[in-house]
Amino acid sequence: MVSRVLILLYALVSYALFTISFLYALGFVGNYVVPKSIDVGSPTGPGEAIVVNLLLMSLFAIQHSVMARPAFKRWSAKFLPAACERSTYVLLSSLVLLLLFWQWRPIPMPIWQTRGVAAWLLTSVHWLGWLIAFASTHMIDHFDLFGVRQAIVAWRGAKISGQSFRTPLLYKIVRHPIMLGFLLAFWATPEMTIGRLLFALANTAYILVALQFEERDLIAEFGATYQQYRQRVPMLVPRLFVRRQTEGAPR
Repeated sequence: MVSRVLILLYALVSYALFTISFLYALGFVGNYVVPKSIDVGSPTGPGEAIVVNLLLMSLFAIQHSVMARPAFKRWSAKFLPAACERSTYVLLSSLVLLLLFWQWRPIPMPIWQTRGVAAWLLTSVHWLGWLIAFASTHMIDHFDLFGVRQAIVAWRGAKISGQSFRTPLLYKIVRHPIMLGFLLAFWATPEMTIGRLLFALANTAYILVALQFEERDLIAEFGATYQQYRQRVPMLVPRLFVRRQTEGAPR
């Protein structure tokens, strides 16, 4: 019972840290409220800023991708209870993200600026992106995604079951709506600076590469079911027009 309680507390602390990092990310990316953001902080030379920022984003990308791979999960299972695996991933991801926020070097030189209706529209798309990303986690299983469900199941003394393949709501029109939301939040801004462009470009590259590995893992797990889903639903950009097959056309 003591170990079950500790696992549950560990999961709740990890989830709390995720919540803090996510809320700070809203202000960091949008230059709202927080004391240090993409364009707000101690000035440094552009060369130093680019190198440091790329190293920080590379650290996050490596940690985020390596720990998500099945091979790493099998290795970590030798040391961690199954109920702690996801919470550990969430905990370390949140810590690396907070490190990025802390050590980020702003490069506030503007590339474009908009005013009026255009600025309002871009800001609306920015917040729509965050809403899509957060809401999409609840469309599957938010608390499973962040390790809380596994800890609760372990606390009850039950066996942790795997997740079935489902495609609710936004998952019917894009395969990765969480990543789509992030891309909208990163790129939609009324004022694009060099620092923000670096952040958006690096994260877009990472997302496109990481999704290839994730799709490979999903095919290995769900087989033909996921292959058919890939053929039917686009990865990130919803299809505006669906071509209808004519009667007698080959399928």
